Amino acid sequence: MPSQLVTALILSDSHGFLDPRVAELSRRCDIAVHAGDVMGGSVAGALQPRSGEVIAVREKNDVEHEWRVDNCSLLAGLPDRHLVDLPGGRLAVEHRQRIRDARGTHRRLRRNNRGAGAIAYGHTRERVCDTATDPWVPNPGTSGRVRTHGGPSCRMLTPPRRRWQVQEFCFGTAAGAPCTS
Repeated sequence: MPSQLVTALILSDSHGFLDPRVAELSRRCDIAVHAGDVMGGSVAGALQPRSGEVIAVREKNDVEHEWRVDNCSLLAGLPDRHLVDLPGGRLAVEHRQRIRDARGTHRRLRRNNRGAGAIAYGHTRERVCDTATDPWVPNPGTSGRVRTHGGPSCRMLTPPRRRWQVQEFCFGTAAGAPCTS
């Protein structure tokens, strides 16, 4: 990645459907990063970041018999974990299938990703952004329509000159309805 600021859209748990508002938001970002349970090439195709770069990781539902029939060839190239070099630091991306409690999971993620500036993960479908300790641990929630906890959501990561910023976007299911945690 070049040295200028790069805005990354972080999303997860689309389960074969990407909310159009999340897709629209991707157009405002330089890259899109999907933290697993994509379940369809149409999801990756709907993401249109400025650079065209879409990074995704595989999880338990990202297997051929679970994916929609569209573009299963993308599935073969999905790693279980990915490291993204961004201006200001490295973003580690994984899904984390075995989650017991957020505090323990965040400790484990931090221990396994030393040197990262942030660690994006999915699976729980609960929006959380743990910035109490470095590296930060954001979970964007669900970007599709299954178990959204009030509406589809995602996060935007902007690495400014001094400290990253993480902004949450949550779209209520009814017009104007806020998301709930």
